[in-house]
Amino acid sequence: MKRMLINATHAEETRVALVDGQRLYDFDVEHHSRIQKKANIYKGRVTRVEPSLEAAFVDFGGDRHGFLPLKEIAREYFNRNPRDVGRVTIRDAIQEGQEIVLQVEKEERGNKGAALSTFISLAGRYLVLMPNNPRAGGISRRIEGEEREELKEALNSISIPSDMGVIVRTAGLGRSPEELQWDLDYLLTLWKSITQASNHAAPFLIYQESNVIIRAIRDYLRDDIAEVLIDSEAAYNQAIEFVRQVMPHYQSKIKFYRDSVPLFNRYQIESQIETAYQREVKLPSGGSIVIDPTEALVSIDINSSRSTKGSDIEETALNTNMEAAEEIARQIRLRDIGGLIVIDFIDMTPPKHQRMVEDRLRDSLSMDRARVQIGRISRFGLLELSRQRLRPSLEETSGLVCPRCNGTGVIRDVRSLALSIMRVMEEEVLKDRTSEIQAQVPVSVAAFLLNEKRAAITALEARSGVRIIILPNPHLDTPHYEVSRLRDENMDDDHQAPASFQKVENFRPHPEDNNLYSREEKAPVRRQEAAVKMIQHETQAPAPRGTTAPAVIAREEEKPKAVEADNQKGFFAWFANLFSGQHSAANEIESKLQPSAPAVVEVAPEPVAPIREARPVREQRPARQDNDYQARDTRQPRPPREPRQDNDYRGNETRDAREP
Repeated sequence: MKRMLINATHAEETRVALVDGQRLYDFDVEHHSRIQKKANIYKGRVTRVEPSLEAAFVDFGGDRHGFLPLKEIAREYFNRNPRDVGRVTIRDAIQEGQEIVLQVEKEERGNKGAALSTFISLAGRYLVLMPNNPRAGGISRRIEGEEREELKEALNSISIPSDMGVIVRTAGLGRSPEELQWDLDYLLTLWKSITQASNHAAPFLIYQESNVIIRAIRDYLRDDIAEVLIDSEAAYNQAIEFVRQVMPHYQSKIKFYRDSVPLFNRYQIESQIETAYQREVKLPSGGSIVIDPTEALVSIDINSSRSTKGSDIEETALNTNMEAAEEIARQIRLRDIGGLIVIDFIDMTPPKHQRMVEDRLRDSLSMDRARVQIGRISRFGLLELSRQRLRPSLEETSGLVCPRCNGTGVIRDVRSLALSIMRVMEEEVLKDRTSEIQAQVPVSVAAFLLNEKRAAITALEARSGVRIIILPNPHLDTPHYEVSRLRDENMDDDHQAPASFQKVENFRPHPEDNNLYSREEKAPVRRQEAAVKMIQHETQAPAPRGTTAPAVIAREEEKPKAVEADNQKGFFAWFANLFSGQHSAANEIESKLQPSAPAVVEVAPEPVAPIREARPVREQRPARQDNDYQARDTRQPRPPREPRQDNDYRGNETRDAREP
């Protein structure tokens, strides 16, 4: 059974998990300290036009200016007609200081600003509206065959403005034209509110995308989801209000979780979520996969480790790779890894095994909402795939770069770092008018320099005539250090310099050393209030095909219960009066006046002894006459026997009719 679990007990973050039984297959988290900008609509001002990049930089109110390429600029913003100038350049399209309405396509990553577009897209339950892009539109690529033709007919039956485009989402499969039209009217009303609110001066936020709770229900809630459990009353009220308006037929699936056991612990998925934060993930057979993100791509390595599942080396490699293919597809979804991904499978000699692993990976990625392009296993055992980046990865939203290793994962050891500091001091003493060298180093590095390299430091002082002071700083960790050089004019003969131990006592923690929260404290979150938020539709969403409104169903379900209770009460009363002989005429008259109701209590018929039918007498076969005899080679074949009509027993079915 598939469930959607929403954990919102902590104000700092909201988590959404999709589980099948007790296996986690998708996960999303929203941190309230981090503002999500993707799909938000802003009004921005062009600050710089860069012809060399064929793009412009726009101030839309973010931490960095956004990047707007020429191909993402709608014709309505062009300063010159494309027919007059021929090939349009970025300077022909827009100019500095121009205000435009745009949408964030990609979040800010590292030193890169957000990717922007003037082609607005508004996602609904079944449709995606593109109000200023009439050339775009169609049906989701995931829908194929006859279902695609049915959706084309449904699209032709709804009224779409001529200057707009519409894309049918996967959730629109099997929906009636009335449901699609209702969703389109909701998006048109939303776009009207956005255009009315875009009259203010730039930069400012016009429309903000829904939070993770609304997005998850809108994008993931389908018929295969049995229930949605929410452990926060505020989140439950928010979800039930959205469901009542947009999808009232799913209202019974939204439930408030009241148990004292935490929601995620109830379904044993906390440990599975923790694997998404780890570098190494164990496989059931004993192998493991190692996930290493880099600047250009994400590398995934498969190790057999203690896996001895197969009878030989080829079978062990195949089994480990098959398990790894499923787990890799799952980890990619949980971590929301986007961009280029390279997988190093265990070497497999038979091409058949390589195709099997490719098919397993392709099947495991088929349920992914993001667009995935999968290559083939090369002769080096590598497989490349590209995945659409829907949102920032789990590592980017929940982690910070390590202040000690700067994200490399390794640091220099004490001996290597001490020798590097020695070479820096040797270089500093060669500079003119140098009087003193002070080196603030970690305690372990200071111990190595003052003991193992004491003779080298003494020789350097004698050779250069420069005093060298080693100051162990307890607030420094490898590989951090600081070497400072004092000139002759900085040394005052009349003023006595403090002793070295006094300098050590005055050391304070460096602001960048081991302070994982320094970046968040230095950069407070700037929140903008959106001019347009969720709007209320004038009418309720129509019921899907084959269903009725939930309120009507509730009233109809209550009537049979009352009728059943009355009927049972009347039957037992009549049954008691029958044996007591007190069956009054008033009851008989009342029963005649009441309308007939379906029988609730069924009386079993009296048992009847089964009557065994007599077997028909088999006619005696007449004796063969000599003139009827035929040789075996000239004898005509017997006509085929007609199949029996009774197919209740599997043995009586024909072979073609049997299910596999």
